[in-house]
Amino acid sequence: MSWGSELWDQFDNLEKHTQWGIEFVEKYTKFVKERSEIETNYAKQIRNLSKKYQPKKNSREEEESKYTFCRAFLTTLNELNDYAGQHEVIAENLTSQIILELSRYLQDLKTERKSHFHDGRKAQQHIESSWKQLEACKRRFERDCKEADRAQQYFEKMDADINVTKADVEKRSSHKARQQAQMRHQMAADSKGEYSSYLQKFNQEQNDHYFTIIPTIFQKLQDMEERRIERIGLCMKTFADVDRQVLPIVGKCLDGMTKAAESIEPKTDSKQVVESYKSGFEPPGDVEFEDYGQAMKRAASETSLSNTREGKEKPPGKTKPKLWPFIKNKNKLSLKLITLNSHVRNLIEGSGPEDFSHLPPEQRRKKLQGKIDELNKDIQKEMDQRDALTKMKDVYVKNPQMGDPASVDPRLSEIAQTIEKLQSEVQKFEGWLAEVEERMPSKSDTHRRSGIYETQNNTTVSNNCAQDRESPDGSYTEEQTSETQVKANTHPIPTTTTPEFDDEFDDEETLPTIGTCKALYPFEGHNEGTISVAEGELLYVIEEDKGDGWTRVRRNEDEEGYVPTSYVEVFLETNAKDS
Repeated sequence: MSWGSELWDQFDNLEKHTQWGIEFVEKYTKFVKERSEIETNYAKQIRNLSKKYQPKKNSREEEESKYTFCRAFLTTLNELNDYAGQHEVIAENLTSQIILELSRYLQDLKTERKSHFHDGRKAQQHIESSWKQLEACKRRFERDCKEADRAQQYFEKMDADINVTKADVEKRSSHKARQQAQMRHQMAADSKGEYSSYLQKFNQEQNDHYFTIIPTIFQKLQDMEERRIERIGLCMKTFADVDRQVLPIVGKCLDGMTKAAESIEPKTDSKQVVESYKSGFEPPGDVEFEDYGQAMKRAASETSLSNTREGKEKPPGKTKPKLWPFIKNKNKLSLKLITLNSHVRNLIEGSGPEDFSHLPPEQRRKKLQGKIDELNKDIQKEMDQRDALTKMKDVYVKNPQMGDPASVDPRLSEIAQTIEKLQSEVQKFEGWLAEVEERMPSKSDTHRRSGIYETQNNTTVSNNCAQDRESPDGSYTEEQTSETQVKANTHPIPTTTTPEFDDEFDDEETLPTIGTCKALYPFEGHNEGTISVAEGELLYVIEEDKGDGWTRVRRNEDEEGYVPTSYVEVFLETNAKDS
């Protein structure tokens, strides 16, 4: 069906219809825009929800992270945050692929429609003007014919009167009437010819108008309208595809939530409760029968406190467990329960004295062991820095142009003091740990303690060193502490024979990268040929350590130099390793 042939007389209706089509595009654009805003707001609300329930940075939340169901919930929150991101992607794609495209298309559509109807109105005005000219020619021809008829009738009347009167004056009037009639007949003939000619011209123009010009314009409007409908269809398809495109990632988010839920282990969490709150005390034993019927036994009977004192005098392993926290006196029982509650509260809140004496034995042992491990890591880190600085000092000694060896001494002295202080802290906590393990009912767990000597590959110090230092009153002797410090300070300082640096600094050829490295410590490369790095910075390795303690690295195409090998962790590529 062609609009030009079927709707040749529906110019006004087509104008209304195409305007409605544009309004429909505007309405659909507004619909997509509102959907995009909904997705944006929904994503924002989901992100805020995820953020709201994220664990806060405090000891209680850190305690909760030990449980599988808490970790599963945290994973769910993180996945939900990613899920919100996909709705932001939907909003962005709706805006870029539909809203912006339709906005630009609407401008082009309005311009094209305006052009076509401008041409249609112009053609309409032309045919209407031609019709008016044809009507004017027709009326003029009609008027001339009537004038010719009246002139002829007047002449015929005058001629009849002449035949009657035969007067000379009348003859002259009749002659003039004859001339006037002939002139009118000639004007009528001319008007007839003009009318006939213009009628033929108008018919041709009308034929062109209704069979060529208008059909062509209407065909363009039809094509424009069909393209508009097709464009709307594509946008509706895109509207669905935008959602479909994020389904794989949304599915992964949901799979992550499902996997997190399936990772929950009730038995493990139940066991963790034991690990978190186990006090280390043994349950109270049976209460002995005290016979007050016999005077001798009554005289020999003692309170539970005296029994406790006697128990301390007995050799370990032969005493009965202490009756705790059940005490006969109600006031004492309340005091014990209050103390126990305080212990648990301090355990949860992470507060208390430095030696964790406010905690039950088992929890105190864990805290002390964790503190020792933490201190050992700090000592190892300081030792690594000391080794690196020592290597660098050796390089400066053998290559003065690289730097002043004396510039490293202040830092080495500072590190030595730090190590000594940390080792003293380790010994202090090891003493407390030994005290706890000595007094705990079971000593099978003493191997959990670790010392700085294991890090130094020194196996001469046993796990019971702290116990050996314990004096009868529970204090620790300074002599043993000094001896241990001497042992700890005997950590060998590695020395290397550093060859002279080659002249590769002057080589203009760019060396290929053979791997990457990560800076473990900050290094201020003030000297010639070195490069400054920040802790945690990633760099490209272009030359391995050749035994001189330096690795050549590159930050970008124009910035490269040497850094101490011990300051970085190198990851060589497979080909470089094989070579």
